[in-house]
Amino acid sequence: MSEDASSYPPIEPTKFDLIVVGTGLPESVIAAAASANGKTVLHLDPNSSYGSHYASLSLRDLSNFLNSHPAPPPSTSSNGHDFTPVPLAPRPLYSHVEISSFVPEILDDEHSRKFNIDLCGPRVLFCADKSIDLILKSGANQYIDFKSIDSSFVCDASGRLTNVPDSRAAIFKDKSLGLTEKNQLMRFFKLVQQHLGGGENENERISEQDLESPFVEFLKKMRLPPKIKSIILYAIAMADYDQDNVELCEDVLKTKDGIDRLALYNSSVGRFPNALGAFLYPIYGHGELPQAFCRRAAVKGCIHVLRMPMIALLMDKCTGHYKGVRLSSGQDLFSHQLILDPSSVVPLPVISSPTDSSRENRQILGLGDEKRKVARGICITRSSLRPDTSNFLVVYPPRSLYPEQVTSIRALQISSDLAVCPSGMFVLYFCTLCHDANQGIKSLNAAMDSLLTLPKSSHSESSTIIHSENSAEVKPTVLWKALYIQKLTMDQFESINSTAMPDGNFNYNNILDAALKLFQKMYPDEELFPETVSPESPEDDNEFSVES
Repeated sequence: MSEDASSYPPIEPTKFDLIVVGTGLPESVIAAAASANGKTVLHLDPNSSYGSHYASLSLRDLSNFLNSHPAPPPSTSSNGHDFTPVPLAPRPLYSHVEISSFVPEILDDEHSRKFNIDLCGPRVLFCADKSIDLILKSGANQYIDFKSIDSSFVCDASGRLTNVPDSRAAIFKDKSLGLTEKNQLMRFFKLVQQHLGGGENENERISEQDLESPFVEFLKKMRLPPKIKSIILYAIAMADYDQDNVELCEDVLKTKDGIDRLALYNSSVGRFPNALGAFLYPIYGHGELPQAFCRRAAVKGCIHVLRMPMIALLMDKCTGHYKGVRLSSGQDLFSHQLILDPSSVVPLPVISSPTDSSRENRQILGLGDEKRKVARGICITRSSLRPDTSNFLVVYPPRSLYPEQVTSIRALQISSDLAVCPSGMFVLYFCTLCHDANQGIKSLNAAMDSLLTLPKSSHSESSTIIHSENSAEVKPTVLWKALYIQKLTMDQFESINSTAMPDGNFNYNNILDAALKLFQKMYPDEELFPETVSPESPEDDNEFSVES
C-alpha cells in the first residue's frame, strides 16, 4: 500500500456505473461522455498529475516516468466474499530510454519545472479534424487555448528544407517550384476539389478504379514530378511507409484515403482567423487536452482521485465476470463497467481471448501487428532551426536520410510562445514507426544529426552555433536530449476494456475514433455529449480560442 493511497479517506459511494483507470486522452473523453449522459463515474490515476501516457511533464518528471518500473501488486485475499481478487500485472511500455543533459546547470531542478514536455509528441490538431469538433461539442474548449503552427517543410536528400504549399496562393508564392510544377500542382488540386464537390461529369471526378488503387500510382498517373509527389504523400497525406514499392509497403495508402487526407488538410487552412496554417497546438502542451475533458467530466459529477493505484480486479466466484476493483488503499469498489489504461495486463487465466471489438479497434489504430512500435525523441535548444520561424513541422520522407529508411520521420519545433519551455528556448519532437528499436533510434539520430549539433563536451559554449558543411545555415546545439521506444498496445475483454497507447500518427483522429466506438459499444443507446446548456458559461460553448 502506498503512503499516498493510505492517507486517503474511503471513497464514497462504493458503487458506480463506470470506473476509469488512467487519465489519458481516450480515458478522459469516455469519462466525460459517460458523465454527460448521467452515468456515475469514478476516475482513478496512480500518478500525481493528469494525462497518463498523454501528459506534458517537467524534465525531471518525464525522466522519472520513462524510467519507472512499477512493482507487482501485493497478494490479496477474498476474505470470504463472493468475489475473487485477481492481481493485475504491470505492463512495461517504454524501453531503450536514453536521456542526456549537456548543460546540467541550465536544466537544474528549478529550470526543469519550467518545461511542459509532451510524452506523446510530435502531435498537432488539424484545424478541421474530428478532435476540434469533439472539443466544441463536449464543451472542453472552455478550458484550453491553442496557437497555430506557422508552416511545414519537407527535407530532401541534400538536407534542404522545402516549403509545403498549403493553398493556391502558397503555390504561386513558392520560389522553389518552377512554373511547370506549379501548373501541374494546380491542375491536380483542381481535380481533387471538383471530385470532393461532386463534379457534374466524369472529367471532374476520380474514377472508382482509381480511388481503390494505391495513391502513389494515381499521383504518377497525374504526371506529378517526384518532388511534388513526395510532398503530397508524406507532408500533406502524412503517409508513414515508403509508398514507391507497393509490393513491400506495410501500409499502402489508397487513393480514396489520400484524397480524404488532402481534403482535411485543405479545409484546415483558413478555418480559424488567427491560424496561419493547417495545424494547431495546445498552449502549455498536449497534456492540457485530457485535463480539459477531466474538468468537463467533473462538472457533470465525475469523481477524480489521483495517486490511487488499482491493485486487483474483483471477479465473481460463480460466473467469473467482472464485479469491481481493489485499490492500493485496501478499499473495494464496484461498477458495471471498467476501463483500464494500457499500463496493466489483464491476467490470461481470468480472460482467455480478446473480443471481436478488440480486433476491430486494434485494426483501426494500425495495431494489427503488436510488434510495431514508435520511436520518439526530444531535443532542447537555445535557437530556432530557422531564424524567421518559431513553430513548424519538418517531414523526412522515406529514404531521404539513408537508403534503409523505410518510414517517414516527423520533427516538430515548438517555441516558448506556446508556454512549453523558458523564453529563448525551443523544444523539438521527433518520431517514426519501427519494428526494431535499434532501427527506430538510428532513424531519429539521423534526423537529429541533419538538423542539430551535439556539443563535444557539456561545457563547450563555443559549439552553441555551428555551420553545417557546404551550407551557410547554422545548426542549433542540443542542450538536452531524450530517446525512447514506446509500445503500441490495446486490449478489450467483455466488460473490461483497455484504451490504446498514443499511436504514431500526427493527429488524434484514430485514437478518438477507437475511444468513441468503445463508448458506443458500452452505451449503445446514449448520445455522445448530448446538447445541454453549461452551468458555467453557456455563451462560450461554441467559441474556439486560437491565439494570434
